[in-house]
Amino acid sequence: MRNGRARKSVFLTGCGFVADLYMRSLASFPDIVLLGAHDLQPDRLATFCRRWKIPAFATLEEAFAAADDKTVFLNLTNPSQHYAVNRAILEAGFACWSEKPLAMAMPEAEALCMLAREKRLLLASAPCSVLGEAAQTLGHVLRHDLAGQPRLIYAELDDGFIPQAPIEKWQSESGAPWHYQDEFRTGCTLEHAGYYLSWLIAFFGPVESVTAASATTQPDKRGVSDCAPDFSTATLFFREGMVARLTCSITASHDHRIRIFTDRGVLELDRAWDNFAPLRFRRRFALRRRLVESPFRKKLRLKGPTHPRVGRTGAASMNFALGPAEMLEALHEDRPCRLTADFALHLNEVTLAIQSAGQWGGATKMTTSCTPMEPMPWAV
Repeated sequence: MRNGRARKSVFLTGCGFVADLYMRSLASFPDIVLLGAHDLQPDRLATFCRRWKIPAFATLEEAFAAADDKTVFLNLTNPSQHYAVNRAILEAGFACWSEKPLAMAMPEAEALCMLAREKRLLLASAPCSVLGEAAQTLGHVLRHDLAGQPRLIYAELDDGFIPQAPIEKWQSESGAPWHYQDEFRTGCTLEHAGYYLSWLIAFFGPVESVTAASATTQPDKRGVSDCAPDFSTATLFFREGMVARLTCSITASHDHRIRIFTDRGVLELDRAWDNFAPLRFRRRFALRRRLVESPFRKKLRLKGPTHPRVGRTGAASMNFALGPAEMLEALHEDRPCRLTADFALHLNEVTLAIQSAGQWGGATKMTTSCTPMEPMPWAV
């Protein structure tokens, strides 16, 4: 507490590749104060904090002592550490924003949500692109029936033949390398499926069952032999009746499209990792004796301003601070956060079901649930 009132403050733990993306994004919210950062590697911590001119904390306990009761802690550590760090943050009594996944196993994710409920603390996980303009425009169009009744969804999150890319040269702004070994061990489904899954769950509600298969098409990637599946495909059956197909891979050619087939035509968005990617509608009509989709696409827009824009960094043009900013607003306004613990838990379960499906696949009934997300006020 400072000057009798709580600041909109965050603390960052984990100073690897993604941390620089958060720093650039946080800078677009001038009312958010960054208390400092922590990392288990002293050299990396020193380099990161020197680059961004912020205090370095040797331990999380020191950070807890410097924070107030409305500080949000950002867990940007390696996925294998997410559960332990998330738990430490919650046990210390602070709101927690976790990079994806919430945890690597469902019992751990469930334990985190139970702890957050017991302590009445906010808990959420990335990705937060669902709060971005592109996703919110799509949600607005669906809610107001501007393109017809949706019937089927195709979503692609294929990143190209990543192990053949010059990945050793990929570095963040502060010089942190892209830890491809961790990425290959975690798997592209756990890393990327949430970008479209979170949109679909927000708009159509919880997934009732998943029929999926997954495989490792490249067993040995740059010397990493214990790789998670690098390809998955799933048919998602939503409780309210929507059906979607989702594909993830780091083998197939780059394709980040989402297409929603409606009674009137096709809603199309080409870039999942761009908060301002245009949403377009391709009308369907009869031409003589044929049914065709128009070669011309109409751009659909929201009226008025939306959220702060950040420049393109590498493959992404996303504001990574939209989620933490929403959590801070919820804390200071004493209201529910749009990204809830139940939402994160359900997202975690659906993603794990897809990744772990294996060669024989099959149907998996979901045990968790959540409510559809409230739109951002500028997208109502």
